[in-house]
Amino acid sequence: MSPATKRWQVRTQRPVSYDVIKAPGLFQLDNRCLLTLGRHEGGRRFVVVDANVARLHGDTIRAWFTRHEIDAHIEVIHGGEAHKTLDVYQHLLCALDRFPIHRRDEPLIAIGGGVLTDVVGFVAASYRRGVPHIKVPTTLMGHIDAALGIKAGINFNGNKNRLGSFEPPLAVFLDSSFLASLPRRHLLNGVCEIIKLAIIGDAALFDRLEADGADGIDTHFTNAPGAAILDHAVGSMLTELTPNLYEDELARKVDFGHTFSYGLETRHPHRLLHGEAVLLDILVSVLIAQKRGLLSAHETTRIFALIHLLGIEPDLEVLDGTVMWKSLLDRIEHRNGQQRVPMPAGLGQCTFINDITRQELDAVLPALHNRMKENHESALER
Repeated sequence: MSPATKRWQVRTQRPVSYDVIKAPGLFQLDNRCLLTLGRHEGGRRFVVVDANVARLHGDTIRAWFTRHEIDAHIEVIHGGEAHKTLDVYQHLLCALDRFPIHRRDEPLIAIGGGVLTDVVGFVAASYRRGVPHIKVPTTLMGHIDAALGIKAGINFNGNKNRLGSFEPPLAVFLDSSFLASLPRRHLLNGVCEIIKLAIIGDAALFDRLEADGADGIDTHFTNAPGAAILDHAVGSMLTELTPNLYEDELARKVDFGHTFSYGLETRHPHRLLHGEAVLLDILVSVLIAQKRGLLSAHETTRIFALIHLLGIEPDLEVLDGTVMWKSLLDRIEHRNGQQRVPMPAGLGQCTFINDITRQELDAVLPALHNRMKENHESALER
């Protein structure tokens, strides 16, 4: 540096602080949980609600805001990956700009699945360079995964989550009563993410799924063992996310099941839900791990047996080596030049590998088909 050069250093840290709160009966008229954040006397709220949630619970939600004399603009949008778009993002920004809110004490409220909370989080991050928001997940996927962290974004240019930001919420309110109206397929979609957590980092959660997962699904996780699974999964996910909210460390356990699935989900947006794509990735990864000696035959059998026990039927017909290999190549860019693929090293344990080959991937796909066929035939014999 020359004597004439001058440098001013800017170094600061912005703390991240928010609570994830169990809030049963959140929109019962006497429940005041949502009143603990933001201005409520004469206050306003811009509220984004999933269309299915609005159909089932819209009157209850509106009655709650009326009861507490909050001027609420309810904006209803459709959930699902097909609506995680720039158009929906801009639509919400325009609607918000027509309904003025205080910049700091009238938070946006997102009530819906993971796609909706992601989009609203991105709106909150970008409107006036940042306004507060609250997340109320209504799907199992949102409850135990998508709504818990600080990532927000939309799909762009044919790529999932290509535009986005890290935007901490004011709070996340978990009301499991919303799960009672979920179709079974969407329950299983979320269960796939719980399975991911269990295999890669939480053997006790895996044991719980074996013991109580089927009953939990049948009761929409309203029975005591099912509620315990939810609490365990939330705690396990937050344990993994909290030290690395901004993904400074790119080797992440929670990316298990998110290497090959990225391409499959993008190729089949109307056929695969997110968790269904993740499960396919998990099963491929499990067989790679077993072949490499990272998982025992017994542990592999337990994983496949759990899938069967929980009544999940993976859509193997969408498996495509070329699509999955391209997905891995894209993840290398996303993970800054290395594969960083999380792999189970025993149930509940994780390692990262950087040397998966195309030949290795191609070899495991027919092995997975054969494995699932054998499991199906064994089940019929029983």
